[in-house]
Amino acid sequence: MNILLTLLLAGLTMVGPLAIDTYLPSFPAIAQEFGATPIAIQQTLSLFLFCFALMMLFYGTLSDTLGRRPVILFSLVLYIAASVGGALAGSLGFLLICRVLQGLSSGAGTVVGRAIVQDRFEGADAQRILGHIMMVFGLAPALAPILGGWLQVSLGWRSIFWFLALFGVLMLFAVWRWLPESLPREKRHPFEVKLIAGNYLKVLRNPRFLLLSAALGVAFGGFALYIGSAAYFIMNILHLPETAFGWLFIPLVAGMVVGSALSGKLARSYSQVELIWISYAGMALAAVANVAYTYFFTAEVPWAVLPLFFYSLALALAMPPLSLLAMNLFPHNSGLAASMQSFIQMTLFALVSGLVAPLLFDSAFKLACGVLGCLVVSLLCWLPAQRV
Repeated sequence: MNILLTLLLAGLTMVGPLAIDTYLPSFPAIAQEFGATPIAIQQTLSLFLFCFALMMLFYGTLSDTLGRRPVILFSLVLYIAASVGGALAGSLGFLLICRVLQGLSSGAGTVVGRAIVQDRFEGADAQRILGHIMMVFGLAPALAPILGGWLQVSLGWRSIFWFLALFGVLMLFAVWRWLPESLPREKRHPFEVKLIAGNYLKVLRNPRFLLLSAALGVAFGGFALYIGSAAYFIMNILHLPETAFGWLFIPLVAGMVVGSALSGKLARSYSQVELIWISYAGMALAAVANVAYTYFFTAEVPWAVLPLFFYSLALALAMPPLSLLAMNLFPHNSGLAASMQSFIQMTLFALVSGLVAPLLFDSAFKLACGVLGCLVVSLLCWLPAQRV
């Protein structure tokens, strides 16, 4: 049963990354069809990410009130409709509207999935399950841009949105058929605006929660920087074709998968704090190596992406313990805490990929320095979080 649950929750967590990564190889083709600038096409990603982050504020609270299943099912229906709309878009404006709807609907699995884990597991078991979910989910961003590149070359960019709609249909059926409700009615919270607002304020006023969430979000910003710059990094810096996105995403995601697996295995041998410090040491080594390589040498594969593998591996070690340290501060509002945590992290992701990446994606050295900068800021959040 745990295996099926892990696969279902990992599949739900894949919905967002697939919508982010699969169409990245199509940026030039979409720009050409609609006569748009690269910065305008970048907004199809930025708007998605901001809406993705915004809705994460509400999914947890809604699932605490209505139950986990109804929220996930409704979000998948909206996601399917938005994906079909994207496939049929006749203008950049309509495509942007569909991307907004995709962003609003694709985060439920990530938020509610964490709450389901909290409903059913605790302690090291919860950390292990989260690690396994991250390991399976990691296949999505690795395979998505590769699949997207081949779909772009073979069938054009619209086929990518048809694929996203099909994946949504498959997940809708799987959830309806095999995902049981994990929050009994007697444990649900009434939908009272004043009470909900008070709970949000309670979370926002907790400096330790904010620092832990920001530490993870900013560290993941190094990952976001390369995702937001993927099309330009692959085609302009490395001078590779649309079908070569695997050179970037396979190392990034392979590191995430390996790190998530190690995090689950090490959960019983190291404390959460010890595992986080190990993670920071690994990320620091990888980030410094990346800066040194891009300063002295012209970026080329495989050396330009090897440090990214080790950075994402080290980052994945810290993701489950940092998430659980923050969520355990509010055991009776796990859905709301998951929402707020995801909102903070995805807002930072959107800011980095939408605003910072366009300033840096013309240079491998600038991107490497951006990753190191994200790590320094993350560390500055983690250090005081231990003393609060």
